[in-house]
Amino acid sequence: MAVKLETLLIATLADMLDGLGHVAVGAASPIPGAAALLARARGGGRPRVSVLASERHNPFTDGGRELFDCAAQGRIDAFFLGGVQIDGAANINLVGVGGYPRTRARFPGCFGSAYLYHLVPRVILFRQEHSARTLVPRVEFVSAAGSSPAHHYRPGGPHALVTGRCVFAFERARGRFRLQSLHPGETLESLREATGFDFDVADDLQETPAPDAATLALIEGPVAEAVAETYPAFAQRVFGAKHAA
Repeated sequence: MAVKLETLLIATLADMLDGLGHVAVGAASPIPGAAALLARARGGGRPRVSVLASERHNPFTDGGRELFDCAAQGRIDAFFLGGVQIDGAANINLVGVGGYPRTRARFPGCFGSAYLYHLVPRVILFRQEHSARTLVPRVEFVSAAGSSPAHHYRPGGPHALVTGRCVFAFERARGRFRLQSLHPGETLESLREATGFDFDVADDLQETPAPDAATLALIEGPVAEAVAETYPAFAQRVFGAKHAA
């Protein structure tokens, strides 16, 4: 039975979080947030999950400042970042397009992304749109760099890029992405056509696996209920779940 793309993405991201101690999720991130909550449900309460903007799933009381403190202390194992543009070296652009500083389109800004990118060991890049417009040869503005010179202290960095079409693993030694799996209905040819940057291909390239029955039951049950607290419109659209007052 085919599953919704959102469900596939939640399960795929959750697989990257199993066994970690603390996963933090930023604002406006319903799919990463649901993935973190799924990982916690499968792990019997581990990893600890901090979803910004949530009242039930966020231990912080001072917004992003406490999140940044935890990252600096090495107490966050995974975080999610996206971008208006992402390039093949895992650089992200959250500022604008059209040639800085005279950008034709200006976006909200970096929100500490460069700081977290350098400190959190497993940063998962997530962008549901997968097109040559968003995945580019080189970002027009580097909000957060995917790599740093060898002499720089940098415990954090990119782990993977998950999109609405595929999963890329990031090879830090080579500074480029390797295609790991294709979502159902995609081919290597269709992916190359939709991707602006060059990438390697895994020898064992496979189709992204659908969640098993137990995982699907968790996603559509307790995870949907939990994520509805912060993202009721998303939960209603994807799961038909309503926020319980």
